[in-house]
Amino acid sequence: MNVGIIGAGHIAEKAATTLGAMDDMHCLAIGSRTLEKAQAFAQRFSIPRAYGSYEELFADPDVELVYIATPHSCHFAQARDAILAGKPCLVEKSFMLNATEAAAILALAREKGVFVAEAMWPRYMPVREIGRELIASGVIGESRMVSASIAYNVSEKERVLTPELGGGALLDLGVYVLNFVRMYFDSPIEKINTTCIKAPSGVDATEDITLVLADGTLCSLQASAWCQGGNEAVIAGTTGYLVFDDLIHPTRISVCRKRHIVERVVELPPQITGFEYQFRACRDAIVAGVLEAPQMPHSEILYVMHLMDRLRAEWGLAI
Repeated sequence: MNVGIIGAGHIAEKAATTLGAMDDMHCLAIGSRTLEKAQAFAQRFSIPRAYGSYEELFADPDVELVYIATPHSCHFAQARDAILAGKPCLVEKSFMLNATEAAAILALAREKGVFVAEAMWPRYMPVREIGRELIASGVIGESRMVSASIAYNVSEKERVLTPELGGGALLDLGVYVLNFVRMYFDSPIEKINTTCIKAPSGVDATEDITLVLADGTLCSLQASAWCQGGNEAVIAGTTGYLVFDDLIHPTRISVCRKRHIVERVVELPPQITGFEYQFRACRDAIVAGVLEAPQMPHSEILYVMHLMDRLRAEWGLAI
């Protein structure tokens, strides 16, 4: 399947690296705001076609999937234009700036019969199924508590500092800890307690989110764009706990029976970057003629977007 990437930043580079190492997907085109930037990117990653506008890439009849690798604030217009051009889309997280935009794009995709998905890449990786199987096996008893945190010091980046660009920790990083809970627990959220520390520009810099699920599981979640963290996650049960060595790109899950005593380690399959699974999931769904990826269905996209809207409203931020 031929993929066209729009946006030529860090995430686009990771996508191009991934596609370049896959034998069942192909990066055919790169689109950027200038032809010079697109050509430089194409040369670096051996991409056959370079376009100086996104519209040119959308018009390429050989592009079968568009990967939108631009900032959150651009996603709505770009996804709309791609869908109107009949192009299936994989949209980088966060899917949109808010649930209103998300609902509009998903409705448009259904109306036009065009596939669209969110690139929440851990949802597509083998770790999700392996982790759920471990929990279901009873190896840690009954789940009672989740703790997960993610922190990267990206406080100097303009898109993180600027409210109009969807800046702040939540849309960029906090979305991962929320999705971590949703990956392993189907129980709905019954109660939320939250607080955040704002940056001078008014965006959320660091946040603490406590979720109480209907099944009694307590989830303690933190995200920050203003410091560097270890990015670990733990699911604790009545007889043991699971430790994920990395929240978004784990290589192993440690099964612990008592504090700091590892009973066994489940090594996860070797990967290119981890992005390959979301590309394959999109290809499989498109080939099957369905409009959403089962790993991240449209209902889940909306659930998380509504949740983030609620959190930002609690913090007094614009939605």
